[in-house]
Amino acid sequence: MYDELTRVDIDKMKAELDHRRIVLRPKLIEDVQTARAFGDLSENYEYKVAKQEKNRNESRIRYLERMIATAKVIDVRQYADTVGLFSKVTIFNEKLGREQQLRLVTTLRQNALRGLVSKESPVGKALLGHRTGERVEVVVSPELKYTVEIRSVEPGEDDSSLEISSY
Repeated sequence: MYDELTRVDIDKMKAELDHRRIVLRPKLIEDVQTARAFGDLSENYEYKVAKQEKNRNESRIRYLERMIATAKVIDVRQYADTVGLFSKVTIFNEKLGREQQLRLVTTLRQNALRGLVSKESPVGKALLGHRTGERVEVVVSPELKYTVEIRSVEPGEDDSSLEISSY
């Protein structure tokens, strides 16, 4: 299994990976050694916290390495009035009776609270490739489906200011 990511996603992950290896790793190792010097490890809270931070950093490094190694790099293509990756879309949810603005992004940049919806999500899959004015059915599960109308589509670009998610 691989994730479809853009070149910007890969570059951001490589930058974070370099920072974690070069800057954070030595600092966290030093923090563990400093806390270890405080004495009895069974009652040393500072040591426990330092060790947890070091392990969390190592876990993130392994995650980023795996993501970079298995990623499939995709190109971002935009067509007028057609929903594509990074498009800003205004939809009307007929079930709720309200408009919603969202932007389709890669799985690494999704953040539903900020209106960033993954192209792999039910909404993202339903909208991709459709045009302004079309009604599409969003299938969440076999029991839960709803219809949205695409009110407007604004082409977007691979914006490097969009953060990649922690996990």
